Amino acid sequence: MDDRLLVLREELDGELREILDFWSRETLDLQYGGFIGRIDHQQIKRTAADKGAVLHARILWTFSAAYRMYGREQDGAMGTRAYEYVKDHFVDTEHGGVYWTVDYLGCPVDTKKQIYALAFTIYALAEYSRSHCDEEALQLAIDIYQQIEQHAFDRVHNGYFEAFDRQWQLQEDFRLSDKDANEAKTMNTHLHVLEAYATLYAVWPDDGLLRRIQNLLSLFENKILRTGKMSLNLFFDQYWQIKGDITSYGHDIEASWLLLEAAEKISDKHAIHKFSGIALHMADACIQGLMPDGSLSYERDNESGHVVSERHWWVQAESMVGFFHAYQLSGQEHYLEIVFRNWAFIQQQIKDKVHGEWYWGIDEKGFIMPEDKVGPWKCPYHNARACMEIIQRISG
Repeated sequence: MDDRLLVLREELDGELREILDFWSRETLDLQYGGFIGRIDHQQIKRTAADKGAVLHARILWTFSAAYRMYGREQDGAMGTRAYEYVKDHFVDTEHGGVYWTVDYLGCPVDTKKQIYALAFTIYALAEYSRSHCDEEALQLAIDIYQQIEQHAFDRVHNGYFEAFDRQWQLQEDFRLSDKDANEAKTMNTHLHVLEAYATLYAVWPDDGLLRRIQNLLSLFENKILRTGKMSLNLFFDQYWQIKGDITSYGHDIEASWLLLEAAEKISDKHAIHKFSGIALHMADACIQGLMPDGSLSYERDNESGHVVSERHWWVQAESMVGFFHAYQLSGQEHYLEIVFRNWAFIQQQIKDKVHGEWYWGIDEKGFIMPEDKVGPWKCPYHNARACMEIIQRISG
């Protein structure tokens, strides 16, 4: 084995432990339960901030996966803390699904049913049930899966609608965030529904769930991937008409390995062969988004040609996994060189060497972006998962 890979594994093992320690040390809400809703880039804790479903689900997934990997009791306890808070405060016991946000006391604030958040909750519950052998968590994951299928699946045109009110009536505003297009269907939600369903299938190999995963893979191949199968369209109306023309390098490199992973989890040989080729095509296309310093830029407006060269933390994390995955598939060393350069950039520019964890990112002028260290979107999932994935891939 290349000695550099052994060094990389050791460094990422240390990084993962530091990330886990940061979240265990800095984010506990010891007064009201769960985790603090926001810590800003200057490390100031906003203890009265609302708490997000995505944040808590991603914490639940991260510590559950870490517990399965390391077997450390402190990680298992953190997973249990996150699970109990999600179950007790985010799950809507009357109408199903999960709330988008609760306040710092744990009372519902935004009760919409955003399918993206439900998907991450399934993903986290399935991982928790696997690491902690918890049947209650598995049943809750199955219940939310069935609620998505009942309410969000488009039986006429296929795919999943984005957002509903508490009683499962379609919302007029589908957006995950202000920067998103207000469209009925998105690549992002479909990718994470696929990720969640594939993780659930690993612990609950149900035939109906298998067909839903196969359908999602087909949607990616035939609706979401652009002609040439090298990148993803992002937004669609309910009829699958494409809206806008943006290349998201982070999502493309993330999808390059997640699509194949889903095919592998269901042991679909035809899909594995197909998405192995697509993974390399997508990784090759993402090379155009690389910056001279080894980082991966955020996105490109294909109509104007303008590249948004902000370097967000999650894009760098997914870049490492996606290009390492391409190296494993092809054996070509240039993919591995991209990983090493990207990791060096993360260590130099993205990691907070004083307080721990990673900054949101670096702006187009090279300055730290004044965004959350912890928040509705800033979670340990991308960077902790990148460390876990590459450690396990090097270890075989």
